[in-house]
Amino acid sequence: MFFSIIIPLYNRPQEIKELLDTLTRQVYKNFEVLVIEDGSVNDAEDVVKSFADRLDVKYFVKENAGQGFARNYAFERAKGDYFIIFDSDCLIPEDYLEIVNNSLSKNWLDAYGGPDAAHSSFTPIQKAISYAMTSPFTTGGIRGNKKGIGQFHPRSFNMGISRQVWEKAGGFIITRLGEDIEYSIRIHSMGFKIGLIPAAKVYHKRRTNFLQFYKQLHFFGRARINVYKFFPGGLKAVHFFPAIFTLSLIFTVISNIFNWPIAGFCNFILALIILLIFFHAWVKNKSAKIAFLSVIASFIQLTAYGLGFMQDFWKRVILKRS
Repeated sequence: MFFSIIIPLYNRPQEIKELLDTLTRQVYKNFEVLVIEDGSVNDAEDVVKSFADRLDVKYFVKENAGQGFARNYAFERAKGDYFIIFDSDCLIPEDYLEIVNNSLSKNWLDAYGGPDAAHSSFTPIQKAISYAMTSPFTTGGIRGNKKGIGQFHPRSFNMGISRQVWEKAGGFIITRLGEDIEYSIRIHSMGFKIGLIPAAKVYHKRRTNFLQFYKQLHFFGRARINVYKFFPGGLKAVHFFPAIFTLSLIFTVISNIFNWPIAGFCNFILALIILLIFFHAWVKNKSAKIAFLSVIASFIQLTAYGLGFMQDFWKRVILKRS
């Protein structure tokens, strides 16, 4: 099988260098790489061209329109039987394509997703953020977990679709703000077979500090409402959890300020959540420092998503603004 690896890029030359370097070490060699520079000011043309003798890599430049439409641009130019989408801040294990090819040969999927993990080279904050994005206490196991809640939706940091999906479903119809979730739901609705390939993991750097992480998760919370406008049935009870957590946290703070009788119980629940996250993260990462940072990252993940979710739920669902 011939794979077309598609990577949208925006002002991240160092990231694409690290990603392309991991692709040079793939055990499975039957693939091409398409890098789509989406109107970057700090472009990566020289970086990408430096890999021309080691990869079948093609570099395209287009006006900025967001990652969804950048991927569509690549779909139209890809030669592969199967298209694989990565975010530019990913590192790819050397056996990734071999795992995907073997899995699809044994159990065909029209589209698939894979999990993400923290690489040993990541900073403690990056490892904590990775924990927050994959922990059962934050995302409920719905990202890259075969035991997750509800229908599995591949995410664009690690996602593959067959050429047949592209030909029938087309590409992304929104360019950002939940574009991959909308695309996954649409593929499902057309009857294509979609599933998780658990061993097809990538190392996803995500954000390098907590402020960037907060902004990203606030955006993700808003994106869930954007997807709801396309597919109302796609909004499940689990998606309200970060908003409920955020409101409960605010209520706990207020109850302590005004010394309400319920404050003690609220503090007990909060302490229990902190301890559960801390010790679970400690076991996962074998580091008390990362466990401590994981508590901070988890609270940022839940509150930022919750606030973004509530913001657009109020504006776009209650007030019905576009």
